[in-house]
Amino acid sequence: MPDLTDLTTVRPPEPTAVTAARESSGADETLVRPADATPQTGVTLPRATSTGSAGFAGETRELLRKRLLVTHGAIGVATGVIAFLGATGVAVLPGEAGLGQWVVGLPLLAFGHSVAGLVFILRNPGATLGTLRTVEVSQFAMIALGGGIGRFAVLHASPAESIDAQYHELLYRFDAVITNYPLVFAIILYGVMIPNTRRRSLIGAGLLVLVPVVATALAAATNPAVRPVLPLVLPVTVIPLFMAGVIAVFSASRTNALQRQAFDAIREAKQLGAYTLRKKLGEGGMGEVWLAEHRLLKRPCAMKFVRAELASEPATAARFEREVRAVTTLTHFNTVRIYDYGRSDDGSFYYVMEYLEGPTLDALVKENGALLPGRAVYLLRQLCGALAEAHARGMVHRDLKPSNILVTSLGGQRDVAKLLDFGLVQDHGSEADVKITRAGTVLGTPSYMCPEQAAGESVDPRGDLYSLGAVAFFVLAGRPPFEGTSVGKLLTAHLTQPAPDLSTLRHDIPADLAAVVAKCLAKDPAERFQTATEMEAALAACACNMEWNAALAARWWEGERGA
Repeated sequence: MPDLTDLTTVRPPEPTAVTAARESSGADETLVRPADATPQTGVTLPRATSTGSAGFAGETRELLRKRLLVTHGAIGVATGVIAFLGATGVAVLPGEAGLGQWVVGLPLLAFGHSVAGLVFILRNPGATLGTLRTVEVSQFAMIALGGGIGRFAVLHASPAESIDAQYHELLYRFDAVITNYPLVFAIILYGVMIPNTRRRSLIGAGLLVLVPVVATALAAATNPAVRPVLPLVLPVTVIPLFMAGVIAVFSASRTNALQRQAFDAIREAKQLGAYTLRKKLGEGGMGEVWLAEHRLLKRPCAMKFVRAELASEPATAARFEREVRAVTTLTHFNTVRIYDYGRSDDGSFYYVMEYLEGPTLDALVKENGALLPGRAVYLLRQLCGALAEAHARGMVHRDLKPSNILVTSLGGQRDVAKLLDFGLVQDHGSEADVKITRAGTVLGTPSYMCPEQAAGESVDPRGDLYSLGAVAFFVLAGRPPFEGTSVGKLLTAHLTQPAPDLSTLRHDIPADLAAVVAKCLAKDPAERFQTATEMEAALAACACNMEWNAALAARWWEGERGA
């Protein structure tokens, strides 16, 4: 960490183009919904007139549906023919080597499963991506089950006596090759046909590879005759499976990358209402953020999309409509402005925000180290103003964190703090909000969550002040007040452990500023500041308040070295 006692020791970062929502796409949000949560209905948003949307997941869903129709149909036909031939006495599978009744039973079972899956997909054209993934897993699990049972059956069975000493070895090797075919076929089919990421295809192919290996190990454990031929059986088992796995993973990852590139390229050329999409700026668990331009005003803006499968849930739809409505009523200079909102043709939400350049507070600290006390106060006071307006209107942010605060330049003024992402805003005047986020629900980011929020209780404005105190701790110490390896440990720390004393972590922190942060982080809401205005006054009274101003901010960003 650089010497923070002198302004000249800290270099400004290169400004990075981000938007008012780049960090607000929900990647690090914790959402635990109680089992009895009641979804809300009746959400209506204006519909866009064109097809641009954050619909890559929707496109994947449609592609997966078509591919599952093909795979279920193909497997159904193949297994149906094998079952029919086996029933009529034509030896398609090595029944004499131990499959016995499984010669007809296994393909018949797979045929029935394929037909059932085909009927389900055809009868449910609007099935969600998650449902289709379940169908996908069920289909390939059935193939794996059949291959595993077949492998175990032929190896577990005692072969007929023979005067040829090599008879058993050749028979076991032949059976290993024959029972390997369904799994090799399934792995290649999985990689080539099913749209997947590299990680997901690697997991799926890896599990399919393990099935015959495990079946062989079980057969060796139960049939002593198999153990001497394992050096012969395992190579003819593992090598084809490994090669099939390589093909599957490469095909899936390459196809996914090309699909994504094509989708983004098409999307960049599309119009969404009055806006032209330019380029994707970021994505997270909730959706994507794109740089766009108003076609008539030629004004750059940021468009945040919420994935269609999330927006299709009534409770989530209500939450995001509430976010937009809440923020559009806020006019404070330090709150991000929203220009427009709507719904694309695939059902995903979008809203249009002012486009801002600059790092988030999280990135600023991580790239340059902890802030000078005076600069921290300068930024925190701005955030207090933004919160004061929101709280006066009955709103609680509930997800204050460094990545939801942008440090930008507006009107020629540097170090302007912009409060982003009211996605978890709570309106105390709304009954619907109480139903959506009832007691027992945990919403927010664990590292900056107030104790009452960690406990699943309702949160008032003092909860935001606790979170702002945790943000203050981060910018002054370079880390949040509590650190843990799991969400549970972090929540427990917020509930039970006293916050560390800033003065013990950094000796140049003035006592009055450390006291303000400590008061914000009090466990009991009654012991914290009761309003954002009260906290802003306490920050203004700190001796270091006069150590940073607009002129120093401009010099820092311009990289000047003068004192």
